[in-house]
Amino acid sequence: MEFISRHLGPDAKEQATMLAQVGYDSVEALVDAALPAAIRAAGGPQLPEPLSEDEAQAKLREYASHNTVLKSFYGQGFSDTLTPAVIRRGLLEDAGWYTAYTPYQPEISQGRLEALLNFQTLIEEITGLSIANASLLDEATAVAEAVGLMSRAVKKGRRVVLDARMHPQVLAVAAERARAIELEVEIVDLREGLVGEDIVGVVLAYTGTEGDILDPRAIIEEAHTRGALATVDADPLSLLLLEGPGSFGADIAVGSTQRFGVPMFFGGPHAAYMAVTDKLKRQLPGRLVGVSVDADGQPAYRLALQTREQHIRRERATSNICTAQALLANVASMYAVYHGPVGLRAIATRIHDLADSFATSLVKAGKEIVSAQFFDTVTVTGVDAAAIKSALQEQGYLVRAIGADKVSVSFGESATAADVETLAAAFGVDEVAPAQGSRLPEALKRVTPALTHPIFSSIHSETQMLRYLRELADKDLALDRTMIPLGSCTMKLNPTAAMEPISWPEFAGIHPYAPAETTKGWHQLIHELEDWLAEITGYAKVSLQPNAGSQGELAGLLAIRRYHVANGDHGRDVILIPSSAHGTNAASATLANLRVVVVKTADDGAIDLADLDAKIEQHGEHIAGIMITYPSTHGVFDPEVRDVCDKVHAAGGQVYIDGANLNALAGWAKPGEFGGDVSHLNLHKTFTIPHGGGGPGVGPVAVAEHLVPFLPTNANDPAIDPTVPTEVGHGVPLISTEFGSAGVLPISWSYLAMIGAKGLEQASAHAILGANYLASRLHDAFPILYTGNAGLVAHECILDLRDLTSASGVTAADVAKRLVDFGFHAPTLAFPVAGTLMVEPTESENQGELDRFIEAMLTIRAEIQEIIDGTIAYEDSVIHNAPFTAATVAADEWEFKFSRAQAAYPVSSLRRTKYFPPVRRIDEAYGDRNLVCACPPPEAFDVSAGADTNTDEK
Repeated sequence: MEFISRHLGPDAKEQATMLAQVGYDSVEALVDAALPAAIRAAGGPQLPEPLSEDEAQAKLREYASHNTVLKSFYGQGFSDTLTPAVIRRGLLEDAGWYTAYTPYQPEISQGRLEALLNFQTLIEEITGLSIANASLLDEATAVAEAVGLMSRAVKKGRRVVLDARMHPQVLAVAAERARAIELEVEIVDLREGLVGEDIVGVVLAYTGTEGDILDPRAIIEEAHTRGALATVDADPLSLLLLEGPGSFGADIAVGSTQRFGVPMFFGGPHAAYMAVTDKLKRQLPGRLVGVSVDADGQPAYRLALQTREQHIRRERATSNICTAQALLANVASMYAVYHGPVGLRAIATRIHDLADSFATSLVKAGKEIVSAQFFDTVTVTGVDAAAIKSALQEQGYLVRAIGADKVSVSFGESATAADVETLAAAFGVDEVAPAQGSRLPEALKRVTPALTHPIFSSIHSETQMLRYLRELADKDLALDRTMIPLGSCTMKLNPTAAMEPISWPEFAGIHPYAPAETTKGWHQLIHELEDWLAEITGYAKVSLQPNAGSQGELAGLLAIRRYHVANGDHGRDVILIPSSAHGTNAASATLANLRVVVVKTADDGAIDLADLDAKIEQHGEHIAGIMITYPSTHGVFDPEVRDVCDKVHAAGGQVYIDGANLNALAGWAKPGEFGGDVSHLNLHKTFTIPHGGGGPGVGPVAVAEHLVPFLPTNANDPAIDPTVPTEVGHGVPLISTEFGSAGVLPISWSYLAMIGAKGLEQASAHAILGANYLASRLHDAFPILYTGNAGLVAHECILDLRDLTSASGVTAADVAKRLVDFGFHAPTLAFPVAGTLMVEPTESENQGELDRFIEAMLTIRAEIQEIIDGTIAYEDSVIHNAPFTAATVAADEWEFKFSRAQAAYPVSSLRRTKYFPPVRRIDEAYGDRNLVCACPPPEAFDVSAGADTNTDEK
């Protein structure tokens, strides 16, 4: 059976039934009616004929065979690690983990929230800082985010000092991101001290890129005396042996957790981390998991301090990050849980001893190393770097050549004593000496206990880990259990055949800076995917570097800004953004140093053309461009989109088309042909990379020919001098590696290889069919807020509950919580219009699942009617008190004015398969008033002892 027939939910009979409901005899006729003719592509994308699942995997095997898996001793922020098989199969490759959405509905996300809280607790304990977030994107952007945080927190000063000892790619990204927000960047070797005033902050390497270890205390003290903040960029594994940055006064710690069991993946995805002092917690970017209480007073997890985030604060947000690398943070957290403090320290000690043995052997043989103190990386100087690197590559080893006369050797988890012998021999050393004891500075050796929370000492066996992973997954609702009808988030099938190859060693075990001759298969796959995406979107070229949609937005906006500056239009710094746009749009514009001007929405949900004209008239030659989402965030195909593009182009601006909703267009229309100059795509939406409970995401940026020079550059390019601003006629590096989260690109490659051009058309058409089927079945009970051509919606629809709320008191949030009792993840709540639910069924849901959702919504509508009719008061209603746990339903006492059956089994089908949430409705405000963002003690969950209400902050 061809892949497309497996990918689409409705079979032929169901398709006919759904079409009859919406009044069309074919999906083509439906698309013809819904999609404005003005934007239709002249022809579909030119893609190869679709492959079967087996054929696609065979092709990937061929690509994989063109990669050479070298034993990696390269370092530079990427280390060899061993992913425990139980974590690889039970988490990374398990659909219960990778198909989950971001935990904005916390009652059905307690498992992944607990895993992320473990991650935060891990980071807090090893860094010695009071609060950590639930992961960022990569090490380089984590440093950039720290620079932004310091500039927000320190109002005086416009200069940031970066330690020249950081990895080159980190320096390149952080420097350009800082310059984009008009900070002066100084890059110095901080071993020579800190000089100057007017400083907002300093970032120190701990350890340096060549392996040396600087005692940071003096630099931190100097920064503080100048009124500046201090960030430490630290390898978390080294912090099992070295004191945490918090112990010597650092304000912020950042780094990558890649070596905590996450494969190198040719550069990503990897979870970065950030920890801060208590006083900086409300400036902290990214997701923050906190502990609150539910309606029964029991501890419950949620995302805390959401008012910092882009979806609420827009251009005033602390960051533009929307999804982070949650799935990989969970892998890292479970790696720490599985090994525990004793195991992690043993791994770190073993790595350090091997590096020590290697260094001791070389020194005894008369070789010179750049530093006698190191953790895992030894850099040898005064050698023929190219010859040694080449000789070792012939033997299957990868080391780093620095200039002509230095070779850096960085030890990872899989390294052995035999590897030390081979490596030493390449430097002409015949005899390997034992480790001398310790190469760590005495004053920095760790004495503070790490990972003291019981969770890190309670999982000793594979059986326990297997059951812990299952216990957490069972608490959650992911795509393997139910439709996730989130508008604008496109939670569709993640094909298993596409997921399998990501953990093949020939893809997962490749260092991102391996020589090109050893990564030919990766480059073949990547360039083919780039070409396919360019063909689908109608643009000239695509960069896969951005590792999230937010980063794709930033890349596109920086391209627009630098294009104008290169043409001498320095004053074009205004970006027009419709009021309905995603919150990341405005936050990304701010990071690109553009001023946001909001354009109103018309009554029909389209852009208000009169207001657009007024804004163009008002800002004239200052307009850099406009950001629009198409189809619109209101779930309709705006027929005026070409008019909008023409008006902005006439004013000298560029058109940015947000590709979040491309699942309604792919195969039928190309943004690059109907007016777009640049778009970002979400491979984790339209192109089936899973959301992973909040990442990984991939957000490629696609541009027209005139913007090609401004695409992101490779941060590891030796030609880049981070001390000098990148010329305005070029792009800037966005993250650590050239191809971003390359490790998950085989998923999208597989999807496109298997679906082909006609399949892509069918997928988009069925997404439109599913949305219109739902809208048609539900509009009498819940009015559809916006419709387009022929009264149709695009791939999503907005259910308007505002009149029902006025009549009954039942809010959209109440409906979201009640849907949990039916075993559904709620639609998108209160976006883009407060008091509404935005529903996107996707093409991968069959009619039976859509009907199950419809039945749930109509049942809830009847429950609302009972309140309107006065049969029951809102406060006493089943909706107001939802959701219900198994413990609540089975309790001896039942205090409610409705039956247990109505609470737990409102429709008969639930008696066959029933999901019970682990907690009742969570008190969101309580969690922010009483902020706890580390794992609570086990006794907090002892129901027999009563709820633990201790709100002391940790």
